[in-house]
Amino acid sequence: MFSKFRNLGKASSQMLMSAGIGSEKQLRDMGAVSAYIAVKAAGHKPSLNLLWAIEGALTDRDWKEVSRDERTSLLIQLDDYER
Repeated sequence: MFSKFRNLGKASSQMLMSAGIGSEKQLRDMGAVSAYIAVKAAGHKPSLNLLWAIEGALTDRDWKEVSRDERTSLLIQLDDYER
């Protein structure tokens, strides 16, 4: 599980694991956008709050502290991937 990470509770951890992301190292290597995309590809319908939560977890911040500029950057990356 991802117990060392902030923001990632049981439900988020289960979604990540069902997407084939089984370790903290793997999550760090993938980054927030790729992990979010993997969760969607695994058949889940996560809200964008999961994307903010993953980014916050990777940077050791509460998901609410992910700034508007960072969220915009994450959304642009997500949009680029989905095109």
